[in-house]
Amino acid sequence: MSLKHSLLALLVMLLWGVNFVVIDEGLDDVPPLLFLAIRFVLVAFPLVLVVPRPAVSWRTVVAVGAFMSLGQFSLLYVALDLGMPAGLASLVLQAQVIFTIVIAAAVLRELPSRRQVVGATIGTLGLALVVVAHGATAPVVPVLVMLGAALSWATGNVVARRAGVQSGFSLVVWSALVVPVPALVLSLLVDGGDEVGRALTHLSGTAIASTAYTAIGASLIGYGIWNSLLARYPAGAVVPFVLLVPVIGIAAAWVVQDEVPTTLEVVGGVVMLAGVAAATISRSRRVAPVVTPGGRRGPSSRAGTPSRSR
Repeated sequence: MSLKHSLLALLVMLLWGVNFVVIDEGLDDVPPLLFLAIRFVLVAFPLVLVVPRPAVSWRTVVAVGAFMSLGQFSLLYVALDLGMPAGLASLVLQAQVIFTIVIAAAVLRELPSRRQVVGATIGTLGLALVVVAHGATAPVVPVLVMLGAALSWATGNVVARRAGVQSGFSLVVWSALVVPVPALVLSLLVDGGDEVGRALTHLSGTAIASTAYTAIGASLIGYGIWNSLLARYPAGAVVPFVLLVPVIGIAAAWVVQDEVPTTLEVVGGVVMLAGVAAATISRSRRVAPVVTPGGRRGPSSRAGTPSRSR
């Protein structure tokens, strides 16, 4: 990759890594599911009026929106609201790599290579260390909810892979339409009409800034750049940058929120990222079947395993 495009990739990782802390800060004033609904209204409108619909069925658009956006982010927001540390959340969410490999093997019959099996095994061991370490000092429920978010993202990856989605940015915009109404309805049921009304009429500057960042910075700018890089370069040249997301996320939480991971959490995180790296980085530029929420498809590899990124 050229220096310019490498710097753009680093910018995306910065946007995505900091995003966890930004979301967490915004949740101080807005219920999580309502916050999610507001974010995806801004992702969808007004772009849905000018961006062509992706060349896939409505069923695919709805499925991708349900798993990659509604499922993943509703569980992420709820986990953060339940007390999941933002930095640790950025790490645990990378379990989607492991889940995607397993689901793709079961559903698409895309058998993983030996390297991917070893990497997924190492990553799972590291993830187990993180869960045990966190459970020793804090409730483990938020971690389990985060794992649900990772599983939902992985399922969306496989849906997009099966459909052979080519237009990543348009899929981000159009699949965002799936989120606002269900998220708002769930918020009304969980939080009550009075709380939703209070939050909407008393949005703080922090909540507004957080919403703008997540919708424009993390979603539209981040995925717009990411999909353009995947269109220019082999996925194997782009994928490794994703490993910086939890590093940046943990550092941002450390600086902004004084969130200091325990030694065992750090060890587990390093082991997990090592496994993810082994599963996604290949000398022959063949990588694991992992997709961006934009659904950009990379060149295929042997054994039917597609070249994918975050």
